[in-house]
Amino acid sequence: MEFNWLAIIVAAFVPTVLGFIWYNPKVFGTAWMKAAGMTDEKIKGGNMPLIFGLSLLFSVMLAMSMNMITIHQSAIYSVLMNEPGFGDPASDTGKFIADFMSKYGHNFRTFGHGAFHGILAGIFIILPVLATNAMFERKGFKYILLNAGYWAVCLAIMGGIICGWM
Repeated sequence: MEFNWLAIIVAAFVPTVLGFIWYNPKVFGTAWMKAAGMTDEKIKGGNMPLIFGLSLLFSVMLAMSMNMITIHQSAIYSVLMNEPGFGDPASDTGKFIADFMSKYGHNFRTFGHGAFHGILAGIFIILPVLATNAMFERKGFKYILLNAGYWAVCLAIMGGIICGWM
């Protein structure tokens, strides 16, 4: 499976850029601070270089996983990886993969298709994880919606970039 590393890196910056907008006090920042029980003192007390550095690392990991979620053609590599000749373009398996990719390699490769899968991942992966944690942390519904909404929009943009950038 191949990755478009430029698309991965660009998509990895989406959570940071969107986060500056989404969590700005003029957008949802004030509501998020109340729902999360955050104060200006708590925010200023954090190790911001570490937080932003790890956030970028996690964003790269997330972008790589969005590659597998949004680009359907990547499944062929999983299905055929144990076949004789996998990885050898001259083998029957290698020729089959090349033929398949030449015929179907561009199917469903649009920004809109990637964004659709990003939204689905936000709803069916991120929301259940965040909501479960939030319930046990005794956070309210507003906290869940603010954070799950942010991640659904992030994944939609990330998925669109990764899927549509050929």
